[in-house]
Amino acid sequence: MERKNVLIICGGGSSEHEVSLRSAQYIKDQVSLIKELNPIVVEMDKDANLTLNGNKVSLNGQILETATERPYINYVIPVIHGPPGETGEIQCYLEMHKLPYLGPRHEGSSICFNKVTTKLWFDLLGITNAPWKAIHRGLPFELSEIKEFFKESNNDVFIKAASQGSSVGCYHVTKSSEIETKLNEALKYSDDVLIEKTLKGRELEIAVFEQDGNLHASRPGEIINDDDKFYDYQQKYSDDSHAKTLIEAQDLTSEQIAKMQNIAKTAFKCLKLRHLSRIDFFLSDGEIYLNEINTFPGMTSISMFPKMLENTGLKFSDFLKEKILKETR
Repeated sequence: MERKNVLIICGGGSSEHEVSLRSAQYIKDQVSLIKELNPIVVEMDKDANLTLNGNKVSLNGQILETATERPYINYVIPVIHGPPGETGEIQCYLEMHKLPYLGPRHEGSSICFNKVTTKLWFDLLGITNAPWKAIHRGLPFELSEIKEFFKESNNDVFIKAASQGSSVGCYHVTKSSEIETKLNEALKYSDDVLIEKTLKGRELEIAVFEQDGNLHASRPGEIINDDDKFYDYQQKYSDDSHAKTLIEAQDLTSEQIAKMQNIAKTAFKCLKLRHLSRIDFFLSDGEIYLNEINTFPGMTSISMFPKMLENTGLKFSDFLKEKILKETR
């Protein structure tokens, strides 16, 4: 039996490049478990150049051009965290060339990658989320208004670059004197910057995925930071991280779990997502707040999404197998 070629594109050249490489290795290992499939991993640099085993290659429509071969690509898994993998750019290219791929289409990717756009959708849908304000690089703003919001937020906010992931360009601010500096720092990463009230409480996550024609939501997992630090890039990916993850959060009521699952599914459908996403919540003073959506979450050996998915009883390789074989018949 001739195996189908699955192109795994990783890297991207953003601040999340190295994490993407680790995710790609995990995906490759999972695809390798499927006898019908042959994984091919290519790495993209910041200029969108592709390399295979250190040699430059190119994707021309459905053909991967290498120095020695021209394999036909049956399916693509864009394992790029951040731009251009989660911004809709790669998705547009793949759709234009009629290449089936894993993950949300370009519109859902674009909506969810910008934290300001996502918050606007949450408000429109009536989904409770943390109080917020935003600024845009090209528009004037009153620093005094941001400082007033800071006071209203108990002198405790997060300033976030709107179009970044893995907590890159994200700053915890508890001093008014730091606001302007951190706004300028965040603007180095994104044209839009979100200013959000800090919520004290539990950090919970749900894996939402499609399987067998149905939309599923896992039970919530939990991030626990023993040293009271926020879950930044270092806490997520460093071997020295003190953060703990629980694949299934404890001491939640059935009503809280059902409410989070319902919100997660609603957001998934209304924000035009597909196949998979990780949807993050806060539980603060008994109230559930939707935090953010990761359209292609981390897939490293310690990442929450694959673990929460498998906690539902579904093997991650079987999840991939259904998507790939269904779209490459």
